[in-house]
Amino acid sequence: MSEMITLWLVVLIVSIGVEVATLGLTSIWFAGGAAVAVIVAAFHGPVWLQILLFFAVSLLLLFFTRPVAVRYFNKDRVRTNVESMIGRQAIVTSEIDNLQGIGQVTVGGQEWSARTEEDGLNLQPGTVVDIVAVNGVKLIVKVDPQMAKVTENLSEPQS
Repeated sequence: MSEMITLWLVVLIVSIGVEVATLGLTSIWFAGGAAVAVIVAAFHGPVWLQILLFFAVSLLLLFFTRPVAVRYFNKDRVRTNVESMIGRQAIVTSEIDNLQGIGQVTVGGQEWSARTEEDGLNLQPGTVVDIVAVNGVKLIVKVDPQMAKVTENLSEPQS
């Protein structure tokens, strides 16, 4: 058995071992590249071709299969803590003004600092907003379109 076959088998085993230990989709792509390199080495292909194919196959696997694998493995992942705030509604408890850097909302009984998604938009207490992102310890919010329509209808004069 040649030294290169042994080298590529070691790379293959180490890549699989790291993947099994971490389960983080970190090195499985290199195992595919190493498997191709083992085959080329078994047919006495030149070392430059083995290295080239190792990197090429590893990168192709990484770019074309990783997004699918991540989506498949993370489909049942439960969002926790701050991630769970995105998409929820909140009520403005203190005027939100990005220019002054002030504003607070209440979500599920908890007070949070908040900023609007677009600058120049000030929100008054009592406004219902949707949380669109989290930036550090501040919630990024926008006016809930459903609640804005309700508010507009209530403020129109009745005839």
